[in-house]
Amino acid sequence: MTDDTVSADDTTDDDATTFADLGLREELLRPLTAMGYEEPTPIQREAIPPLLAGRDLVGQAATGTGKTAAFALPILQHVADDGRRGNPSALILVPTRELAVQVSEAFHRYGHDLGLRVVPIYGGQPIGRQLRTLEQGVDVVVATPGRALDHLARRTLRLDGVRTVVLDEADEMLDMGFADDIEAILDAAPKERQTVLFSATLPPRIAGMARKYLRDAVRIEIGRDTPAAGDTPLVRQTAYVVPRASKPAALGRVLDLESPTAAIVFCRTREEVDSLAETLNGRGYRAEALHGGMTQEQRDRVMGRLRNQTADLLVATDVAARGLDIDHLTHVVNYNVPSAPAAYVHRIGRVGRAGREGVAITLAEPREHRMLKVIERVTGQQIDIEKVPTVADLRAKRMEMTRAALHESLLEDDLEHFRVVVETLTDEFDLMEIALAAVKLAHEASGPSDEDDEIPEVVHRPREDRPVRSQQSYGGGGGSGGGGDERPRADGRPPRVRPIDENGEPIRHKRTTGPSAGMTRLFIQAGRAAGIRPQDIVGAIANESRLSGRDIGAIQIADRFAIVEVPSDAAEEVIDALRSTTLKGRKFAVRLDRDAPSGS
Repeated sequence: MTDDTVSADDTTDDDATTFADLGLREELLRPLTAMGYEEPTPIQREAIPPLLAGRDLVGQAATGTGKTAAFALPILQHVADDGRRGNPSALILVPTRELAVQVSEAFHRYGHDLGLRVVPIYGGQPIGRQLRTLEQGVDVVVATPGRALDHLARRTLRLDGVRTVVLDEADEMLDMGFADDIEAILDAAPKERQTVLFSATLPPRIAGMARKYLRDAVRIEIGRDTPAAGDTPLVRQTAYVVPRASKPAALGRVLDLESPTAAIVFCRTREEVDSLAETLNGRGYRAEALHGGMTQEQRDRVMGRLRNQTADLLVATDVAARGLDIDHLTHVVNYNVPSAPAAYVHRIGRVGRAGREGVAITLAEPREHRMLKVIERVTGQQIDIEKVPTVADLRAKRMEMTRAALHESLLEDDLEHFRVVVETLTDEFDLMEIALAAVKLAHEASGPSDEDDEIPEVVHRPREDRPVRSQQSYGGGGGSGGGGDERPRADGRPPRVRPIDENGEPIRHKRTTGPSAGMTRLFIQAGRAAGIRPQDIVGAIANESRLSGRDIGAIQIADRFAIVEVPSDAAEEVIDALRSTTLKGRKFAVRLDRDAPSGS
């Protein structure tokens, strides 16, 4: 890779300020104008010209900076120039099915006037439909790595005509354990191609992949706009330190005060997602749950309600929410402190877009306070620790909302037909008393009074004499390696590697002679000799089935086979999912473990 690096600071007033200045076709400019896009974002301004020229490119840009259009527009122009073919001219790899759908929709919107064929392919969708679409011929394929590799093995996806390969959210794909799949796909693509890599962060593993597969690449670094001295940052970052038992009540109070237009609340497990969504709905919010235990149809309905603004809150796991793009999102809430700074960066990058202000809120238990300091050091941004709102704060907020509603009504509503009510009451009561009674009724109608007990305040006393140890994200250092302690043991044996859940945390299991209650053991005919690691199995199951990392039980890996525990009611689904995907680029036999009965 070359040192040809462009950063946001390199731009000047002489740079192109319209899409027409970038050399795009008229057929691409018309849809952009119709969608209200007046000028390119920094990443679009810097990336589109070299991509149109056929250069390889590494782009470091946060979610929401406009990177999809940055690679979609040049690809559409190239395909239109080359003419339609039977096999795809471009392949875009993305980490999740949701992002595959979003990127595919963006291609359709931008290329509306070109009539090009774009198809998303991902796990969880009937493969027969994908086979028919690919057989009819497509111009652009947007795919998750596992499903793309599956189609390559079936010879239903041909890459010999591919001119451009894009790795979107590359760090996310590596964190999910797709490194080997990505390399296998890149090795199968033509050597003479354009390779484009976009990532919010550039850990060593990403940099190594760029050096291996990109040639003479332009590197672009686009950060979020830094506010001038004295200005308020676009994303206001706050945290509340609360005991575990008080977190649902604390979240409700914070949301009551913040009054978000739309918010994503990130949780660690699907059980936590379901429980919290139910609690928030009981508090009067229109909350929707989103996690790996839902079918694709259920997930589409949830996202439709959120985008149509018939829901206020989305309570989701990290994996389920990856790649979501919600225009009117104002708040991101970490119900738990993220296990790694990179996860925090990805989450808060969903708000504060396109010059709009956003809010990032974190609920931290006392033991997690030090992790907030680690995140501050890594991100270079301050997280303000605030006190949990009191009952008095909520009452004051509700009173202010009542006053504002009355003020708006006095300015805009036609109140004349209520005059007769006031006039008849003035014969018996003072006008001020009538007004007070009316305000009381309006206030009580706005919602139930919050008479909860006060949430205990946590007084944190940091211990400066103890070193702060940063928790590593999934695959430590940006690679796809295992979690847990990676250091050699004292006796010289290899380091112990623990399986990783969808949030990058070690999955701890009890030692048992049989499967846990409600669990079934599956036999996979591949083990250490094939390079199989626990995180490879977790990633394959979490990406190709409705299970999340925390649903998966104990994993045992021998030289030539592996045993994994999964919920009994999902065993057949997992078997089908693993049989239809690959591990380390190969397919292996998967069946029920004959030597161990299912858990009751």
